[in-house]
Amino acid sequence: MGSPTVVQPGEMRLEVVVVPVSDVDRAKNFYEGLGWRLDADLTVEDGYHVVQLTPPGSGCSIIFGEGVTTAPPGSYQGLQLSVYDVDAAKADLESRGVEVTGPFHDATGIFHHAGMAGRVDGPAPDHADYGSFLAFSDPDGNGWLCQEIRTRLPGR
Repeated sequence: MGSPTVVQPGEMRLEVVVVPVSDVDRAKNFYEGLGWRLDADLTVEDGYHVVQLTPPGSGCSIIFGEGVTTAPPGSYQGLQLSVYDVDAAKADLESRGVEVTGPFHDATGIFHHAGMAGRVDGPAPDHADYGSFLAFSDPDGNGWLCQEIRTRLPGR
């Protein structure tokens, strides 16, 4: 593995999203069960426990634990993962015991609406990049989406 890329002046990289959970061990088991890499599991002091995991191929990790956020457990919606193939991602998630909704696309053909509004069953026509989605939740109800992207837009 090569050396990490240095953040250049003027750049800002999203590296960690803090996800609110009620049971640290249950959440850790769930995300590890998805095949995510465990980066850290640190009990620093009583009431302060930090767990960090990274999805395969991602430059951004999640952190959850005890004493790391005041957000109510399960209150995050629209956490998004990019996948190459929504059908393969669905099969993988289901093989790991995760309940998955989709694939679906938005009635507008653009990014999905909040909640269930505008959802049309099935992938976007011709599996158009950025148009097909899956949805699943962690044990607390934090909502995740998988968006199919095979060819990125220029500059991405």
